[in-house]
Amino acid sequence: MSTWELLAVLLAGVGAGAINAVVGSGTLITFPTLVAFGVPPVSATISNAIGLVAGGVSSTWGYRRELEGQWPQLRWQIPASFVGAIVGCWLLLHLPETVFEAIVPILLVAALILVVVQPWIQKWVGRRSTAPTHLGTPRLTPARIAAMVAGTFAVGIYGGYFTAAQGIMLMAILGVVVPDHLQRMNAAKNLLSLVVNVVAAVTYTLVAFDRINWSAAAVIAVGSLLGGVIGARYGRRLSPRALRGVIVVVGLIGLWRLLA
Repeated sequence: MSTWELLAVLLAGVGAGAINAVVGSGTLITFPTLVAFGVPPVSATISNAIGLVAGGVSSTWGYRRELEGQWPQLRWQIPASFVGAIVGCWLLLHLPETVFEAIVPILLVAALILVVVQPWIQKWVGRRSTAPTHLGTPRLTPARIAAMVAGTFAVGIYGGYFTAAQGIMLMAILGVVVPDHLQRMNAAKNLLSLVVNVVAAVTYTLVAFDRINWSAAAVIAVGSLLGGVIGARYGRRLSPRALRGVIVVVGLIGLWRLLA
């Protein structure tokens, strides 16, 4: 990759880190950027997952106060995300690359649709949101726990395989199963997405080292680390409409590059 391309990837990393901290779907900035610069789709997914770990750390740390009192649900969700991510990574590494190349445009379109309808999802989640009880979170019944674990596990598989828009999916699941304040759900989403990305990064480093574009991964890591800090601190002030517009435009460019 040329210097200018690496600079563009760096800026994409900053944007992805900030967007992931606020709403999720930042992968729809970095993944299409890598593909547009000629990185093969599977290599782009692997390198992207590794690079975005740094942004996940900074955004999760930035929302650490909102995580207080959420352990009753997170102690179920973290293992579900962990195991789901392993399954997703296994699928990516063992299914033929042609399968990924065939399905990723469909996943990309689905993710872009999620980004477009995200305001309606957020409003719907907001209507279901409730103030925390004196114990910290709404009461978890066995049925809620089962639904929460199943949904988190499914998103973990998706995140380990492709990752784009997994944050929006997690927010939708949390809004259905464990309605809470939006910012608290966003904090949980950041942590669970980080778990998936860490599992993916470790797995790919151990068993797919030769398929990683380390230059791209390193540049994304630096950019997403900074973007996560910015998103956690100032992201609530950014225009959601502008963010979605950027995501959709870059995603469509990446989709065109995949299909070209």
